[in-house]
Amino acid sequence: MNKYLAKIIASDQEGLQMISACSSGAKVKIADIKYLASNKVFLLSIERIKVESNQEDKKINSICRFDFVDKVRSKNIDQSNQEIVLELIGIDYLKNNDLYEINLIFNNNAHIALTTETIEARLEDQSEIK
Repeated sequence: MNKYLAKIIASDQEGLQMISACSSGAKVKIADIKYLASNKVFLLSIERIKVESNQEDKKINSICRFDFVDKVRSKNIDQSNQEIVLELIGIDYLKNNDLYEINLIFNNNAHIALTTETIEARLEDQSEIK
């Protein structure tokens, strides 16, 4: 069972692109997006298709985690309705002086920008969806 569960750790552009590719098209409920400001941790619980194994029918619950996040801004996301499901289109970033801005891009022109000093992201599979 565990051999299906991936763990990708990213600390650079290449790793972030890998996480982006694996989570593209993932479904994210607004209730499952959390920023733990005191720990500087940003978490997304996603339901993704297991693209990297060529098993298009396999769905996996995964956690996408970003560390050292100093600030989070969201745009076009209605946080009053926790049941809305967004589709994650991709993840990219900009470097601005000494800071990075990691952008989570969703459908309907929604996005979340994470301000961080360093790229430290991980995608960790939790369980297979039967």
